[in-house]
Order: sequence, then structure tokens, then C-alpha cells
Amino acid sequence: MTTTDQAEGDAGTEAGAAAVTPVTTAIGLSRVVRVFSALSGWRRRLVAFGLGALACLALPPAGLVVVLPVALVPLVWMVAAQPGIGAAFGLGWWFGFGHFVVGLYWISFALLVDAGRFAWLLPVAIAGLPAVLALFTGAALAAARALPGRGLGRPLGVAVAWGAAEWLRGHLFTGFPWQLIGYAWVAWPPMLQAAAWLGIYGLGALTVAAATVPAVLGDPTLSRRTRIAAVAVAVLGLSGLAGAGALRLAAAPAATVPGVTLRLVQPAVPQHLKWRSGLREVHFARHLGLSAGSGAAAAPAPVVVTIWPETAVTFFLENDPDARRRIAELVRPGSYLITGVPRTARDRDGTRRYWNSLAALDHRGRIVARYDKFHLVPFGEYLPGRDWVPAWLPLGAVASGAVDFSAGPGPRTLALPGLPPVSPLICYEVIFPGAVTAPAPRPAWLLNLTNDAWYGRTAGPHQHFAIARVRAVEEGLPLVRVATTGISGVVDPFGRVQARLELGAQGVVDAPLPVGLDRPTLYTRIGDWGFAALLLLGALVVVVSRYTR
Repeated sequence: MTTTDQAEGDAGTEAGAAAVTPVTTAIGLSRVVRVFSALSGWRRRLVAFGLGALACLALPPAGLVVVLPVALVPLVWMVAAQPGIGAAFGLGWWFGFGHFVVGLYWISFALLVDAGRFAWLLPVAIAGLPAVLALFTGAALAAARALPGRGLGRPLGVAVAWGAAEWLRGHLFTGFPWQLIGYAWVAWPPMLQAAAWLGIYGLGALTVAAATVPAVLGDPTLSRRTRIAAVAVAVLGLSGLAGAGALRLAAAPAATVPGVTLRLVQPAVPQHLKWRSGLREVHFARHLGLSAGSGAAAAPAPVVVTIWPETAVTFFLENDPDARRRIAELVRPGSYLITGVPRTARDRDGTRRYWNSLAALDHRGRIVARYDKFHLVPFGEYLPGRDWVPAWLPLGAVASGAVDFSAGPGPRTLALPGLPPVSPLICYEVIFPGAVTAPAPRPAWLLNLTNDAWYGRTAGPHQHFAIARVRAVEEGLPLVRVATTGISGVVDPFGRVQARLELGAQGVVDAPLPVGLDRPTLYTRIGDWGFAALLLLGALVVVVSRYTR
């Protein structure tokens, strides 16, 4: 331990002891509070790391929401015991580091697809990215320590700062809104309905507030009645949200769009084989065979839309009339086949560009609609600052190689005759709240094509599917998701899965298209302003707590 660490630890111990000296009547928690508050040096860091890792169990695929108070309540006690903002930042950083190391371990699997080129980047994926994301958690706890709250204001200060940090993480530097606390409720449909009113950021802030309020049980500055009342209000608040969500679900219609049947094709092509030129025909034939009904039960009605996943076609379809002819043989008049496909074209100056695209083909094999992905994955589909990277450094984007993909113009609503208008989203684009539809015209459903084969049988595809389900609730629109290796499915506008193909399965599923809500949800209308109002209200309570006994 360094001299600085020892001094910080001593100061933290003194501050923690001062905070808990009178804690002799706080419902039997005095010793527990004292232990956490007195931690210093490497012990404090290790405990913070462990608490962050533990909090991952609340999120998909585990969904153990009950662990959140166990992970966050000690964090509130430890923040209150820190001697200053810097020490609180360090505490939050270690918590976040543990949280993201465990929660995002699956990202490293993408580097092993071409291990010869990218395995050397494993430390960056395993520790580097979590270290950067942990800066937001550190900033949140530093802000919570700086807020002038006491008593109930301490846990609310953590909730306010945490919510603001999650929002910033979802927007700064192109954004990465993964591992948001609100996703803990994906397996609890009644609670998940709050996303239709407050979005995932608002639901997350309320969740952190409810999970941290039990920290007041160890606060001797509050009366026993006040402590119990605070916890009761938190429990009742969550129960009220769940009750309102249950009523919303009870009144939810189960209608489907007449005459529209979707066929979701999941080819289960391993990523390390996907782009091999010698297997191009094999993979294409697999998609055609599955689409024709091979290995699947007959559709309950004529298939109107057959859907293939992201880059299901690994060649330039526009330049291959024979491939389009073979696709056309599957499509009835008035029906379509929608597939992910790479696209290329030259600019006016002769520069060749590439897009990660979606194409819709009719029964004549014509491409009648097209969409280009607009929110690209940094380091996956393009290399930021590529012009400044030395040529000798093997830092090509993992998915696009030596050439970057170009970004499309933004969210679009595609109108295909005979179908409700659709908002297409390719892979990563579905993770961004409030950014999955064009301002107008409003679509009637969301279509997410993705390729989660990069991540194998890990938690990543489960998390991605859970995130996509929340977009359906926020927007009040059904969501159809088709993935190369899973998870594919149809989700109604209340987040309920109507049809599903599991991770790793090869096959098809036929399902009707659910009807979206007649009116946009509150979240669709006001966006994150409701979340902002929550933060302002919470901050007001924190400030008032400073001057209220």
C-alpha cells in the first residue's frame, strides 16, 4: 500500500467511524455499516469490484433483481464514509470496473473469430473498455458524494447521479447504453411497462432509488419510524408501478395484422465460416432451403414476408442477377423477402463506399426498398481516426477489415405496398432509446436484423434480445428480430415474446405480426424529458434533506 493509499484509508476510516459512532439503535445494522464504512486501501477496492460484479446478476440473462439492494446498499454506506470527491470517484470506478468486466466479457469472443489478427486486443476488450465505462460510474459516485444530502438524501443522491451517468454513457462519444440498470425488469412484464412512460433511463433511476433506500436502515440520524417509512414508501412505489403495469397488460389487445404472416429464418452459420468465399453458395443455399420450408412446419397462412438476418447475403446482391432470380422463386406476388446485405457504390468523385444494408425484394427479384445502417459500431464497422493510425499497426475494424463502412442517413420508415410501414434497424441500432424511428411518418412495427454469431453461446445475445424487447415497450410497437445464430423472435408492443428461435438453433418460425398501439406512448411523445423531471425532483429532495431534521 502506498503512502497516499494509507493516508486516504486512514481518512476514510476516521470519516466512516464518525458517521457511524452513534449507530447503536439502527435496527441492528451498526456493525455492518461500520465494517463497510471502515474499509480502506485494497480491501475497499476489492469489495467495490465484487459489489459491481454482483450487480450483474440483476441483469439479463440472470435477471435476479433481488441482488440489487445487496450490491447497492453497501455502496451507499461506503460513499458516505469517503473523505472527499476523489475517494468517492475511486470507489465508483472500482464498482463500475467489476460491473463491466463481468457483464461485458462476451465482447472478447468477437476477437477470437480471427484470433490471428485480433487476439492481441483481448486485454483491451476484457479490461480496457470496462476501465473506460467505469469512468461514468466513478463520476456518478463522485457527484453523489458532492451533493449536499444526508439521511434519505444520501441514497437518493446516488440514484440521481447514477441515472444522469447512465444517460451520458448512452449519448457521449456515439454512446453505449448497454448494462443499464432498468433492464433488470425485462423478465418482469408488469414492471417493464413503466418504460412506456419514462423510458429505460427513467425506469433505471427509479430502480436504483428503490434499491438504495434500505441504506437508511443503518442511519442513526433518522428516527426508527422515518427509516421504516422510507423503506415502505420504496416498496409501495415499486408495487404501484407493477400494479399499473399489470393493469396495462390486462387491457392489452392481442390483435394481429390481418393477412400478414412473417417467416423468420435463422441459418445458424458460425461466424468463422460466414465470409469464406468457398462456402458462399453453401450458405446461400441454406437460406433458400429454410425459406422454402425445409425443416419447418407449414405456415398457418401464406407467407407474406420472409426475413433473413444481417448480412445473410455475403456478396453484392445488386450485381448478381442469378441470385436475385433464385430469391424471386420463393416470393409470391404481393410478398417480399427482406435480407441483410452489403452494398457498394461510387461517389461522384469516384470514391468507392460500402454500407451495411437491408434490401427488400419482390416476386420479380427486384430490390424495391433499401436501408443503410446509420449508427455504426466503433472499431467494429469503422476505425475512428483511421487516417492517423500507422499502416504497420493491425488495427482494422473487426467486422469491416481494411475498409470502413459508411453511415446511412438516419432512421427511416419504409413503405412496402401491402405491408404496414416499418422502421428497419440493423444490429446495434436497436440499443439506443428514443432513436429507433424516424420523426415521421410513424412506423407500425420495428424490424431488427442482427448477427450475434460473433459472440457464440455467451450472455451477449441474451442481453441484446432483452434490450430489443424494451424498445417495443417504449415505442408501443411490435418488434421483429432475426439473428444469424439467435435469438430471433416476434415481440408485441408490451414486450411479450410471441414467437422465438433459441440461441444456436437452425430453423424458421412463422408468426403473425402483432398490431401496434393506436397512439404513441408517453415516452414516444416526450422522450427523456420525463426522466429529466425525475432527476430534478430527486435532486430537490437531496438538497432539502440537508436542511431538514
